[in-house]
Amino acid sequence: MENQYENQQGRRDFLKMGSLLGAAAMTVPLLSFTNTIKEKTPDNKVNAPRHIISTTRTLGTGESMMTVSAIGLGCMGMNYHRGLIPDRKFMVQLLREAVEAGVTFFDTAEVYGPYINEELVGEALAPLRSDIQIATKFGFNIKNGKIAGLNSRPEQIRKVVEASLKILKTDRIDLLYQHREDPAVPMEDVAGTVKELIAQGKVKHFGLSEASPASIRKAHAVQPVTALQSEYSLLDRAAKKEVFSTIKELGIGFVPYSPLGRGYLSGMLNQNTKFYPENDNRQTLPRYTPEGMKANWSLITALHEFGHKRGLTEAQVALAWLLADEPWIVPIPGTTKLAHLNENLAAADFQFTPEELREFNVTIDKIKIVGERYTKEQMQRGKVS
Repeated sequence: MENQYENQQGRRDFLKMGSLLGAAAMTVPLLSFTNTIKEKTPDNKVNAPRHIISTTRTLGTGESMMTVSAIGLGCMGMNYHRGLIPDRKFMVQLLREAVEAGVTFFDTAEVYGPYINEELVGEALAPLRSDIQIATKFGFNIKNGKIAGLNSRPEQIRKVVEASLKILKTDRIDLLYQHREDPAVPMEDVAGTVKELIAQGKVKHFGLSEASPASIRKAHAVQPVTALQSEYSLLDRAAKKEVFSTIKELGIGFVPYSPLGRGYLSGMLNQNTKFYPENDNRQTLPRYTPEGMKANWSLITALHEFGHKRGLTEAQVALAWLLADEPWIVPIPGTTKLAHLNENLAAADFQFTPEELREFNVTIDKIKIVGERYTKEQMQRGKVS
């Protein structure tokens, strides 16, 4: 069974590399490659070009503001919910390559594993700690290695922070999110606890994830919120209607998770895709059924048609669109491949003209997305990416 998935993944990687090389060939007259360098190995062999991202963005305002690379790196998929788990040493290398490429913003959480993802991030980034900023999260009980309900009680927040500091091999958490709202704990208590941790120097900034406008306001009144993290992409634009007006008013930044629709917007998933059953939650999500992926393919067609004329891949168009949407948006696409990291970072080089953005929005606004983000049961128990 394992060989079946390994062979399929290898074929995808081969096809993707071919599309990247083709895109690069078409891109020469359209995009500047001044931010691309080649490195030589000790035996003088040249590695694949590394794209350098030099643009930054700010999340939050005033004393709660933090400056990060315009595109961050979501680390969850390196071991959690995204199929076969790569060899740890290669993920350590990839994380360090990301720093060399200019990425300064890394996202993890205690529940990704659990703990394994934080361990990976800590091992890889501890030697480079002064150059980067790490975001992690609290908000769940973990029993016997499984999520066992929500828990944002003050004592639990403190416990999680102490554990995360140790696992991440650091003396501070740059951005601490409440992973999901806990209806049993007043938001004012959550924000007050994080405020204490900030005063102690253990946490630098406060964030929320998938929070409602009312909860955002309650939290922000106690401790200014630097960033809201919620799902947002061309595949799911609900956050724009639900929370954008609130966070814009309050000066809060936005960090879209799954900015490539859990890989769908790369154009590399379709109705024939088989997900690895032991570690891939996409097989349980309505939009990733064969029927759902087939029904939403018109979105991939729109991405391809726009990108093909400009030497961009579907993923690059999807990320560039997010960056064009608001200046306070910082997407955190995940990857386990250096080629995909380079591809994603290059998206920051492309800027839509006002006319291009208007026409592209007209096109995608006509596309009706089929399927819900989660099942009702998943929504009730507190979904995780």
